[in-house]
Amino acid sequence: MTLLFKVDPARGRAWKALFAEQAPDIEVRLWPEVGDASDIRYLATWQPPEGIAERFPNLQVLFATSAGVDQFDTATLPAWVQVVRMLDPGIVQGIVEYATMAVLALHRDLPLYLQQQRQGLWQEHPHVPARRRRVGVMGLGNLGQAVLRQLHGFAFELRGWSRTEKQIEGVQCFAGEAELQAFLAGCETLICLLPLTPDTAGILNARLLAALPRGACLINLGRGGHLVDDDLLAALDCGQVRRAIVDVLATEPPGPDHPLMVHPNVWVTPHIGAVTHPESAFGVLLENLRRHQRGEVMEGVVLRERGY
Repeated sequence: MTLLFKVDPARGRAWKALFAEQAPDIEVRLWPEVGDASDIRYLATWQPPEGIAERFPNLQVLFATSAGVDQFDTATLPAWVQVVRMLDPGIVQGIVEYATMAVLALHRDLPLYLQQQRQGLWQEHPHVPARRRRVGVMGLGNLGQAVLRQLHGFAFELRGWSRTEKQIEGVQCFAGEAELQAFLAGCETLICLLPLTPDTAGILNARLLAALPRGACLINLGRGGHLVDDDLLAALDCGQVRRAIVDVLATEPPGPDHPLMVHPNVWVTPHIGAVTHPESAFGVLLENLRRHQRGEVMEGVVLRERGY
């Protein structure tokens, strides 16, 4: 069995070394050194090359090296090729760290205090206890639930919304379009961790932002395609949204003069919320390969009609 990695060279070498040490029966090749393309049964990549069906006639599984698969055009993939998203525990840990950092920074007014520092101001502002802050998470998959578990320890009032009903201890859960407005009305800080699908594209728009309490904060850790940039800018400028922390943008990298990059009430980071590390992801990928070898169902298989 042959596995091809199409990743940056340093990570590719790390993946290859791990397989050589712990699973030498699996041949690993690194793009663009494909060799005989008919040997390739498995492809692991962030963005696959064009013409997969023609290029790799015996491909059976396409592994995403990310938690999401919206960058794949699954409609062009042969029906027999399974698509599997990455369930790296390191991704979960990274998202939990970033979300916790962002919520606490907004909760403790760090953006305001950093602005004051640059202005040479020494001014204290009233402190609101965490138990009086309402934090909501959109997207209650493994990432959203992990973030909520971490935030629970700070005593925030927690809310969650997803397409289908969920029950999470310590979290008031909402589901579906019918309950979205009620969910948003109680979110002083909103975290987006939704998968990007045709149903969620552009969901962080003027209508949604207007449903938040005035002066709410937004954290987008989902995908850039969730956010309508102009709608967020308008909400910031009129005070409907107080501050935003954005890790993903529709166009990456943005130009230095992108309005969100230069807005005084926005923090932008370069899509670093979580990164797949070969060391933490290796066990998950190897187990899925073994499952496939045994004819068992793999973890993280994407349902194409759903998009995740």
